Amino acid sequence: MTEHTIPLVVHLIYRLDFGGLETLLVDCINHMPEHKYRHAIVCLTNHTAFSEKITRQDVQIVDLNKAPGLGLGTHVALWKLLRQLRPAILHTYNLSAIEYTFTASLAGVPVRIHAEHGRDISDPLGRNRKHNLLRRLMTPFIDTYVAVSNDLHGWLKTSIHVPDTKNRLINNGVDTRRFSPEADSAVTTPWPAECFVIGTVGRLQDIKNQQGLIRAFVLLREALPAHQDKLRLSIIGDGPLLATLKQQVAAAGISDVVWLPGARSDIAAIMRGFNLFALPSLAEGTPVTLLEAMSSGLPVVVSRVGGIPEVVQEGVHGALVAAADDAAFAQAFAEYCQRPAMLRQHGAAASQYVRQKFSITAMVNSYTNLYDALCKNKFKESSKPCVES
Repeated sequence: MTEHTIPLVVHLIYRLDFGGLETLLVDCINHMPEHKYRHAIVCLTNHTAFSEKITRQDVQIVDLNKAPGLGLGTHVALWKLLRQLRPAILHTYNLSAIEYTFTASLAGVPVRIHAEHGRDISDPLGRNRKHNLLRRLMTPFIDTYVAVSNDLHGWLKTSIHVPDTKNRLINNGVDTRRFSPEADSAVTTPWPAECFVIGTVGRLQDIKNQQGLIRAFVLLREALPAHQDKLRLSIIGDGPLLATLKQQVAAAGISDVVWLPGARSDIAAIMRGFNLFALPSLAEGTPVTLLEAMSSGLPVVVSRVGGIPEVVQEGVHGALVAAADDAAFAQAFAEYCQRPAMLRQHGAAASQYVRQKFSITAMVNSYTNLYDALCKNKFKESSKPCVES
């Protein structure tokens, strides 16, 4: 099979930057067999150095540089690009990209897939009537919706009224070899070995609620004065709240015990420097960083939102806490800080569970099989190949 007969998948995303969804996209591209599918990434806005994580050399990245607002010109630009690239599949991600499934239909793209990976802070429960109307209007132009959690899968069925034949659940997966608790693996940390490090990784934005995590850390220090010298907090990631978080830390007088390094490319090594992983999000799908942390052998203290309770079993892998309850987060942190045996037990259970249920191999196989099935169906309907010769 030559390059021109290998089907092309165009992935349409708002921006290719450091984040969980973007990590999943890049991991899928890197791990999917090259003889099965070619890939291109189209960014509605632009891309960053995160693109360097793509290991395949044949992946084209195109920035449409969409300005805020409706951006009707972006539809025209995408239509022209799709007519040029002739992909077999357009795979769109989240609300910002869903309307372009209509554009892809006009451009003659045979297969259109839309994935829901989570909701925005402005609509954490997915009840925005305007947004949901848009999703319903696009449904005729979408061959399959992909949800990454049972929570999102059920919401697509009951709130968006996606037919069962179009509603597919594919669990997120992580590289369990890279995110490993092995003692001989590299560790990156600014803290002495005797410290108890609570860590989180994610884009610094309101929906991730790192501000609440800092408040909970302050409460923890007040609750355990005898442990203050050893308590540390690491918040890894970049985003619009970075400056605000640094100011909050400084105002609390804890700059010497909180690490805010911004975006990093050595997340696996950094996680091995944590003792406990925290995720105080206000809304989530199935967070990639949560799976990575659990795979790394970390017990977790997380918000009881979205798809998180599907992954974390209370008292087995960690603690589930009501969203935005700073005091409850602090109390859960204190329990782990004072019970090292429980810390080790839950971390080991978390690692074993993710390795069994959320491997990257299973995720990539699911997407490959979905692509195969949809292309095969389109081939039957049109009596011609789903690829350009």
